[in-house]
Amino acid sequence: CIKANAKSCGECIQAGPNCGWCKKTDFLQEGEPTSARCDDLAALKSKGCPMEDIENPRGSKQVLEDREVTNRKKGAAEKLKPEAITQIQPQKLVLKLRVGEPQTFSLKFKRAEDYPIDLYYLMDLSYSMKDDLENVKSLGTALMVEMGKITSDFRIGFGSFVEKTVMPYISTTPAKLRNPCTGDQNCTSPFSYKNVLSLTSEGNKFNELVGKQHISGNLDSPEGGFDAIMQVAVCGEQIGWRNVTRLLVFSTDAGFHFAGDGKLGGIVLPNDGKCHLENNMYTMSHYYDYPSIAHLVQKLSENNIQTIFAVTEEFQAVYKELKNLIPKSAVGTLSSNSSNVIQLIVDAYNSLSSEVILENTKLPKGVTISYKSFCKNGVNDTQEDGRKCSNISIGDEVKFEINVTANECPKKGQNETIKIKPLGFTEEVEINLQFICECQCQSEGEPNSPACHEGNGTFECGACRCNEGRIGRLCECSTDEVNSEDMDAYCRRENSTEICSNNGECICGQCVCKKRENTNEVYSGKYCECDNFNCDRSNGLICGGNGICKCRVCECFPNFTGSACDCSLDTFPCMASNGQICNGRGTCECGTCNCTDPKFQGPTCEMCQTCLGVCAEHKDCVQCRAFDKGEKKETCSQECMHFNMTRVESRDKLPQPGQPDPLSHCKEKDVDDCWFYFTYSVNSNGEANVHVVETPECPSGPDIIPIVAGVVAGIVLIGLALLLIWKLLMIIHDRREFAKFEKEKMNAKWDTVS
Repeated sequence: CIKANAKSCGECIQAGPNCGWCKKTDFLQEGEPTSARCDDLAALKSKGCPMEDIENPRGSKQVLEDREVTNRKKGAAEKLKPEAITQIQPQKLVLKLRVGEPQTFSLKFKRAEDYPIDLYYLMDLSYSMKDDLENVKSLGTALMVEMGKITSDFRIGFGSFVEKTVMPYISTTPAKLRNPCTGDQNCTSPFSYKNVLSLTSEGNKFNELVGKQHISGNLDSPEGGFDAIMQVAVCGEQIGWRNVTRLLVFSTDAGFHFAGDGKLGGIVLPNDGKCHLENNMYTMSHYYDYPSIAHLVQKLSENNIQTIFAVTEEFQAVYKELKNLIPKSAVGTLSSNSSNVIQLIVDAYNSLSSEVILENTKLPKGVTISYKSFCKNGVNDTQEDGRKCSNISIGDEVKFEINVTANECPKKGQNETIKIKPLGFTEEVEINLQFICECQCQSEGEPNSPACHEGNGTFECGACRCNEGRIGRLCECSTDEVNSEDMDAYCRRENSTEICSNNGECICGQCVCKKRENTNEVYSGKYCECDNFNCDRSNGLICGGNGICKCRVCECFPNFTGSACDCSLDTFPCMASNGQICNGRGTCECGTCNCTDPKFQGPTCEMCQTCLGVCAEHKDCVQCRAFDKGEKKETCSQECMHFNMTRVESRDKLPQPGQPDPLSHCKEKDVDDCWFYFTYSVNSNGEANVHVVETPECPSGPDIIPIVAGVVAGIVLIGLALLLIWKLLMIIHDRREFAKFEKEKMNAKWDTVS
């Protein structure tokens, strides 16, 4: 928001959806530019701008027309006109858009049962389709019966096409113009497109008129079918299209010419996409080129026509590629004589009607739209797939979530209208887009206000919007005066050569401070001499995180002081376990004990390396008063009456930790080497209290008999062990000697023998 450098409230709210404008008159600090009024909401509140003074208009949506989708069954007594049937909801709404803030609404679509259908059969009557024509002649009544299973309101029409009536597409010799076929074949003259039968509910009339048609002929293999499709699409009045489901069945056994092919016949004018039917014949085929595929897609979509290509096996691949370019179209394989055309149409219709694809008209500049679909069986999609749902049966309801976002305001701020509709359907949602490009307070502005230097600007939203040729926060200067050296003198501090402390520029004799890359860091002051980021730091934080930096000086929060607000006035860290600050031996400075007696140390002045402990300090007095013995026995009444003493029976009866007064548990030896136990505590009144166990624990003397018996037994056992060891060594020695004797005896026998 800061980087947008907004000069007005309108510019500010266009900078982003989280930007607000503070209209409080005295909001700006000295030296701050008008653009500092524009910031995110949290920053404005932290700078002291009340919520009621923050301009932050939000977008909204309003549904103007919201008829429920139609629920009715086929064969119901109630017969509705097509325009009374609703398949899409809502129908009309207004979106107020703020830049960067999306507005979301839900769109519901439901396929109505027994919805009317108009079907136009467009047939190639070139000579190769001769056998197909015979089967199509009885198509009307048979198709009426089959489509009657789907809808009770069905109409059918018929048209035919051959080719452009110029060379080299047809032969232009008089004889060939009369009968383009060879031999004794009776063919009709070639033509581009003829509307034989406008849409009608009379199937017999279809059979009658189609039965009178004759095959024609041409020279090249591709046909002029695109000319015919264009005329069928744009000549709605002559064809008789209603605002219902519109189906166009295109039947051929050949390829097609498209834009650019007309040059072969000297035709260079692009197709104009307009209706040129006279007496149900297309009269401008020799004048306009074939339409392009994109042009056809546009016109078919504009007129909500769904196309079914009924083509032979040979051209399936070509028309499947064409299908991928034309939304809401299908391809069926036509048998060689068109005998399967009825089943092909029914299958293709079911395929087309089971898918809904949303499309929108051209969006205004800077407006984007996104879709999210909620289809059957929990199937959800986004992005391009979010526009469509498949496998929809009659009566099924699907929903779409649509986001509309304005990324910029139109130059004139005028309203725009877009429309969203399902491809192949006439119903649509009309959305009026209203752009929020100005703030409410701007309409309350005061032109030529005295607050803007004698009427040199409009005072609006707490600031001046200067007239042409005027600048300055209060429009006090003209653009001719900006570079005047006399003005610079007002921007220098006394005894300084720096203009605006080198932290801003002098405009109109006033300093306008520079902006920092970090938008939280701000220069301010009459000469831009102040800032909020050059204060003393502690722990790497400005003002230690415990204050606010104003004009390079820390203003500390309560309970903090010091140049970097690093000194806490809180005495809790200095509180000793006995409830005294620093144990009464020091002062608490910045949350730390400063011990006044140098022999004491520690966080609360509790440690003294050269001092006796509490127990050792009082043991002689406790011993003399409790047991009438010890070093102070003679002087006990003079030196040891400074505490109250209570005798208890056992150690369990001594006071335990957890009582309010600080407590020390002691265990000391008396002059008879007996242990005695006592506690020492000081209450809140400063009185010392001693609790002592009345009976010392003296060690008992040694038991002589077991000791003597143990010593004697030990000596005996050691003697026996030594005898056993000596005996074992002797046995080992004797055995070795005997073995040696036996060996020498054997050696002596050998010597005697020799």
